[in-house]
Amino acid sequence: MKTVYINGIVYTGSLPLVEAFAVEEGRFVFSGSNDEAEALVSSGDEICDLEGHFVCSGFNDSHMHLLALGNALSAAQLAKHTESLSDMILCLKAFSEERPVREGGWILGRGWNQDYFADEQRIPNRYDLDRVSTQIPVCAVRACGHCLVVNSKAIELLGVTAETPQPDGGQIGMENGEPNGQFFDNAMGPVYDAMPSPDKETIKDMMRLACRALNSYGVTSSQTDDYCVFPNVNWETVNAAYRELEAAGELTVRVYEQSNFTELAEFQRFVEAGNKTGSGTDLFRIGPLKMLGDGALGPRTAYLSRPYADDPSTCGIPVVSGETMDAMVDYANANGMQVAIHAIGDACLDNVLHAVENALKNNPREDHRHGVVHCQISRADQLKKMQELKMHIYAQSIFLDYDINIVEARVGKELASTSYSWKTLKNGGLSVSNGSDCPVELPDVMRGIQCAVTRKTVRDGIGPYLPHEAFTVQEAIDSFTIHGAESSFEEKEKGQILPGMLADFVVLEANPLETDGNAISDIRILSTYLGGQKVYGV
Repeated sequence: MKTVYINGIVYTGSLPLVEAFAVEEGRFVFSGSNDEAEALVSSGDEICDLEGHFVCSGFNDSHMHLLALGNALSAAQLAKHTESLSDMILCLKAFSEERPVREGGWILGRGWNQDYFADEQRIPNRYDLDRVSTQIPVCAVRACGHCLVVNSKAIELLGVTAETPQPDGGQIGMENGEPNGQFFDNAMGPVYDAMPSPDKETIKDMMRLACRALNSYGVTSSQTDDYCVFPNVNWETVNAAYRELEAAGELTVRVYEQSNFTELAEFQRFVEAGNKTGSGTDLFRIGPLKMLGDGALGPRTAYLSRPYADDPSTCGIPVVSGETMDAMVDYANANGMQVAIHAIGDACLDNVLHAVENALKNNPREDHRHGVVHCQISRADQLKKMQELKMHIYAQSIFLDYDINIVEARVGKELASTSYSWKTLKNGGLSVSNGSDCPVELPDVMRGIQCAVTRKTVRDGIGPYLPHEAFTVQEAIDSFTIHGAESSFEEKEKGQILPGMLADFVVLEANPLETDGNAISDIRILSTYLGGQKVYGV
């Protein structure tokens, strides 16, 4: 039995738009005109009137953290309370009163950004969080996920003192010779280690929560980095949780696992256990080796080739050494694995490009689709090198909403002039997919499309930043559909509304191709379908 959809404004993945499409057994079997669709109708088929709404392929967030989203949704939502430091503290207090912590538990929140604080523009410290509690450990994670702050009780439990050595690839904040409660990048590991680890059923609950949220934004595919969310939860448990949800019919997002490893021995064990890029099902597949190369621009931990323009005392933090990155990328490439490496600073990008070039020299591969995640601060020579290496680019256009305000101040005018240059890379022949890095940002695709098109902030229209790097609306939609599928080697399976493709699609309130660029983020998601089944909407 087919379901035939008529009277729509349907973007199949190319122009011109069509009016109708049909779905049977979870796949598209037709796209074209109303007359052609109605001629296909047989006895028992269902006809659905789209009432003039816009339809496109389901959105593919090509880099995010699904399990971390579920965890964040279970914590205090600080992103909604980051206009002031005092408001953030009040949010944590209210959260702790509404959800009393079990014995041994922590008060946890995520989403603050000191650049938005109207009262005190500084990173919070232990004494700020002591106002929430002095008896229960408190942890507040910055929106970027590369910095967190704890209270004095947590520092006591951690045993951190002025004599605690600074970790490689991280930093413990110190003030007046004492720890101030701030932890950056690799220094955050012991903090997370000290928190109670969720069991598999709790992890599944988090995944369900995250999938519902993603579906509400029209997201049907998630390329997600989950293995590093809970240090004491191994990859076997995460994979088992996904597979159990799939078997129960509860996985409403297609997952491509960006497999995060920091040590070669454990990554080798993972691969030798049969986990290779592409292995799995239409709902849960193993993706690339994912590595974290540096920090983030906001807390000045992105690794730059020169000192920060607004803090010459630092160049940022290389989270992993060049030697380790070389070894892991070489092993992955030699064993048929794709790689996707987080690089925000240009010095980190140098390390990534060196590792990929070296690996391909040792074991040449034509269609490797090795990628750079974020690809923010870059130089002209690096843009050329990425094209030579045929890299895939995992962009997050929504980052412009915040970074426009800080990028030139952080890295200087020269570096800023060649950064976030995703259109240049696309014009150079590279596949550029899009995502949110959620929960760093909300997985709000329409906001991401708007930023890609306008190169301005969403709320107050600051910009445009490098307007020649702007995408057309069609290119922006493609970055969340067609090119997302390319990043996971699935362009023949999804990303377009064409016969044979998986019937993942989203119905929008209005046509973004005919909407003012500054109003695209206002377009509502009406319904979301996975394999022809509605997973969001009425």
